[in-house]
Amino acid sequence: MKYVIIGGDAAGMSCAMQIYREDPDAHIVAFEKGEIFSYGQCGLPYLIGGLIDHHSKLIARSAETFRGKYGIDARYLHEVTSIDPKQKTVSGSHTKTKEPFTESYDRLLIATGASPVTLNINNRPLEGVHVLKTIPHALSILDHLKQDIAHVTIIGGGYIGLEMAENLKALGKKVHIIQRGSTLGPGFDPDMAKHLKEEADAEGIHVTLGETVQTLEGKSHVTAVQTDKQTIKTDMVIMAIGVTPQTSFLDKTGIKRLSNGAIVVNEYMQTNVKDIYAAGDCAATYHRIKQSLDYIPLGTTANKQGRIAGFHMTGTNRAFQGVTGTAVMKFMSMTAGRTGLSEKEAQAADIPFSTITIDSTDHAGYYPDAQKMKIKLIYRSDDYTLLGAQIIGKSGVDKRIDVMATALYQQLTITDLEDLDISYAPPFNSVWDPLQQAARRR
Repeated sequence: MKYVIIGGDAAGMSCAMQIYREDPDAHIVAFEKGEIFSYGQCGLPYLIGGLIDHHSKLIARSAETFRGKYGIDARYLHEVTSIDPKQKTVSGSHTKTKEPFTESYDRLLIATGASPVTLNINNRPLEGVHVLKTIPHALSILDHLKQDIAHVTIIGGGYIGLEMAENLKALGKKVHIIQRGSTLGPGFDPDMAKHLKEEADAEGIHVTLGETVQTLEGKSHVTAVQTDKQTIKTDMVIMAIGVTPQTSFLDKTGIKRLSNGAIVVNEYMQTNVKDIYAAGDCAATYHRIKQSLDYIPLGTTANKQGRIAGFHMTGTNRAFQGVTGTAVMKFMSMTAGRTGLSEKEAQAADIPFSTITIDSTDHAGYYPDAQKMKIKLIYRSDDYTLLGAQIIGKSGVDKRIDVMATALYQQLTITDLEDLDISYAPPFNSVWDPLQQAARRR
């Protein structure tokens, strides 16, 4: 059996390794258009901030390791630009030499990931304008920071935008975030997101909300960002306004996609075309609370989907169970976590809901150094089934958000949450965990 994988990062190589484990006689070919296989994209802001001292530490396995140790034909600088489902072939070219290639397959995985969204607002490219999705992107930013860069403007206040703001601030740069929406932080309700803005203000990060970038100024190098309300002088711009699935090359294949281009898959990561699978940031994912396909590009999901695809491609019917939209991020001294539905999402789904918001601490208040924590629970107002949670604080947020992700996975009610047997000792918790303190307020 010959397996071909398009994409050499999280989903693609998780699939390749699962095929290797399940089918010792497999012939596996993996195409990667870049030069680096299997690396941790989520570590890139911390590479730029200097917490990670070399990009090689982000690489899990090199192409040489895949070839030499596992017998996987890992080919970098090979970009697939078309698929012929009838002939069961993929075609493309070497990204540098432009030499064409065609490869046949018995089963195919599309794991092409996503591309960073950029604003098409200038007639010409300007130096000093960056995105962050790959190691080469990060190295380009690091190289540029060696110049006389005092002020950096970040367009976008999502996870990457906030993490980059933190790390650039740590480097001593003046940082300005421009967010078109009215709050920072994706998926957080305004009453919770305001604490991220307060943290930015306290740390000297300038935040502009509710403004739209119209143009970037400069002759060859960016010198300013022009919004619909003001001009911001700057030495560097980082666009962090989201990603879009890399699936445009599938236009003539008949493979179904969502309106944003994400590939439609079932619980086994199969597309609607025989013997073609998809996983990772190029694919849709089932949302357990919404009970529908959604697009939530995260490294955790990509690795799981790739593994599930590898199982099914080799004959094991293990299904992907979906996501609850769980995420956590560090921003300066704060941690922000969320899972499930926000108020806005619950309203869009026409679900009757109620909320509880409390102030608590990460451990017993009488034990030294107790840190403030704000918790918001969202639950159905008819049967009390939990729908979501948002937590912001300095410590203990990750633990509670993971408890809530588990509760959502198991479709627990707010009463079930109160009944959980959660660990307690004064250095770690209160006798009633903050989640249970919130549950008791119903």
